[in-house]
Amino acid sequence: MANQDLVSIIMPTYECERFICESIKSVQAQTYQNWELIVVDDCSDDETVDVVLDMKRCDDRISIYQNSTNSGAAVSRNTALQYAKGRWIAFLDSDDLWEPTKLEKQIRFMEDNGYAFTCHDYIEIDEQGKELGVHVSCKKHVGKFDMYACCWPGCLTVMYDAEKIGLVQITDVKMNNDTAMWLKVIRKADCYLLPETLAKYRRRSNSITPEFLWKRIKAHYPLFRVAEEMNPVAASFWVVVNVFGNAYKKLKYLKRYTPSN
Repeated sequence: MANQDLVSIIMPTYECERFICESIKSVQAQTYQNWELIVVDDCSDDETVDVVLDMKRCDDRISIYQNSTNSGAAVSRNTALQYAKGRWIAFLDSDDLWEPTKLEKQIRFMEDNGYAFTCHDYIEIDEQGKELGVHVSCKKHVGKFDMYACCWPGCLTVMYDAEKIGLVQITDVKMNNDTAMWLKVIRKADCYLLPETLAKYRRRSNSITPEFLWKRIKAHYPLFRVAEEMNPVAASFWVVVNVFGNAYKKLKYLKRYTPSN
């Protein structure tokens, strides 16, 4: 049985020495302190591993594992989940940030309502940490059809109850592997929104997200064809649905504001 109060934080990383210290510090600054941070490095060539090891020496709640070959975020998340001991599973990429009350508020929200799968709002920042004036939310209640039609939750906002969901493992897809994970989770529980801004997503110039729309659309096909093992017709259908689903999300749930910084 999973540790009833422990949060297992899943952090895949690859050549992120510039940002990972700040990301880990945002975990250490949580008002909810019963957590373990599981970092899986994907054969970084920079000093990422050294940065994590230095922080681990002062905080034994941090653990780090290394892939034997460069394998991608899907494999790294699968590995981290296999080591997770907590009831609560949360996700933070190694360049993103959490607000200090994120864990405390999200766990309370889930316990008070009996939810097994939740997310919350977030804002976007640039590589220097400056706000970009973009606030992202999602539907209050996301069911199975909704999740297939659009990736509603941001990865850095998701938390689920491992006692109810179980161990999640996904097929190795290079793009949209966070969506592949939510499609597994949504089979066990609907997703509910905590309408508070509790995280910051960092926009980077070397992001693996395709810049052009047609490439982003094309990247969805392996999600359904490979990860979800659909036939070509069904996979193509859901790719088309995602075009409209993501457009709707951006129109209604992405808001622009004037940053204070």
